[in-house]
Amino acid sequence: MALRGLWLVRLQPGAAAALLFSRRYPTVEKRAKTFNGASYVTLPEDSVFLKALLFELRLMDEDKSFVDHRDSCSRINKTSVYALPVGGGDLWPVLAFQKSGLLYVCLPLVEQSLKPRPPLINISGISQAFAVLSGLLVFINSSQKNEAEINAKVGQLPNLLMQACPLGTPLDTNLNGLLDSTQIASTNHTQKQPVWRVSTYKGKPQVNVCITEKVKSMQYDKRDIADMWQVYGTVTCKCDLEGAASNVTISVNLPANGSPLQDILVHPCVTSLDSAILTASSVDGMDDSAFSGPYKFPFTPPSDVFDLCYYTSQVPVPPILGFYQMKEEESQLKLTINLKLHESVKNAFEYCEARIPFFNRGPITHLEYKVSYGQLDLSREKSLLVWVIGQKFPKSLEISLSGTVTFGSINKEHSVDPICTGNTAYIKLYFRIPDYTVTGCYTDQHSVQVFSSGKPKINTSRELISSDYYIWNSKAPAPVVYRTLFF
Repeated sequence: MALRGLWLVRLQPGAAAALLFSRRYPTVEKRAKTFNGASYVTLPEDSVFLKALLFELRLMDEDKSFVDHRDSCSRINKTSVYALPVGGGDLWPVLAFQKSGLLYVCLPLVEQSLKPRPPLINISGISQAFAVLSGLLVFINSSQKNEAEINAKVGQLPNLLMQACPLGTPLDTNLNGLLDSTQIASTNHTQKQPVWRVSTYKGKPQVNVCITEKVKSMQYDKRDIADMWQVYGTVTCKCDLEGAASNVTISVNLPANGSPLQDILVHPCVTSLDSAILTASSVDGMDDSAFSGPYKFPFTPPSDVFDLCYYTSQVPVPPILGFYQMKEEESQLKLTINLKLHESVKNAFEYCEARIPFFNRGPITHLEYKVSYGQLDLSREKSLLVWVIGQKFPKSLEISLSGTVTFGSINKEHSVDPICTGNTAYIKLYFRIPDYTVTGCYTDQHSVQVFSSGKPKINTSRELISSDYYIWNSKAPAPVVYRTLFF
């Protein structure tokens, strides 16, 4: 689990791309030559590497013509992982993505032969490389992004990467946390500690663990279009422990009827993992042999808040099912909405509301409605209805809203949307359920083991939050989302 190289490139419209930062690790390069054997491809000079990268990403102004091996429909890249043709062959796997005019790139070590190319899910360095690039992106974009501040942050990278990625091995991806710790760290260190943990905690020991699950949904209420939903979660930790090299093990557990976790990515500080955790993938069909935990993560914690792992899960039903019907009658819109909370879901919300926007129309001038539960509010712009459901569904777990809406003349101040034309429309749900996860996964005091002096206080929590939770008008065309793009 190491990196052969890391690059940061500035992309300027109408100008040549500029290399802002480059870091290579010769010791990792020697390991790559040993592991890859005859399939090893030498890492070229930065100028050659950058030219091949820009060509592969179609970012070279002088060459926008069609290239069969790069642009044909038989080669559609969905992973941000690329093969770059260089002098000695194809350099692979190169990870690259763009954000705010910058290109973040790295090349992880593959500890096996590259011919034939192994599946990405079998390469442990891929997830760590993505974590490093994500941490770099957060660091660069954590303040005002003018040129002077970006240059200042780039100037800090060499020292920070010595701590975060010594000798090419990722140990911590929170560069902002390392910067803060470096600025306040004492110069008098009496205890040997990991190179990435530059300060020690003094105070009452405690460990905080929070599981946050977000659920996406696209519901259509149509026979020819399948409804889609996806759950993805994050386990976030903060370990305030005395001693520089404390070891912690956190177990994420599932009840007997819980939904197995998949696509698990872990923080670089995790020291070992059961192979069944890494190979659980949503690409494969669900089966009875799917690993259902417990999911154990042993690690030496960074000094700041960090995301221990990310995961997805395929739950059998979305937490709230609904349908939305809207049709035009004369000069009015007639709408009907029905929502049902699934019986297995905890009926205790911090908040729950449905927002009903109206695009490409004038202001609402007249509204008549009947609501079975909650209250309906009209926004100040008079282009949005907000159905405030509150903290509970009724005992029936079903609620409904019906009514008619009349609009005035449209003007420039009102919402415009290129998709929601005609009667194509949606409602969007916003909700949070504390102390609940739709997969059923949890941690408790017995799930956390701390190997350090003193007995720490263990705090655990969990929550379910809606994210991009749409219900489309079944009486009109709607954009269709397929699972392969629904992440």
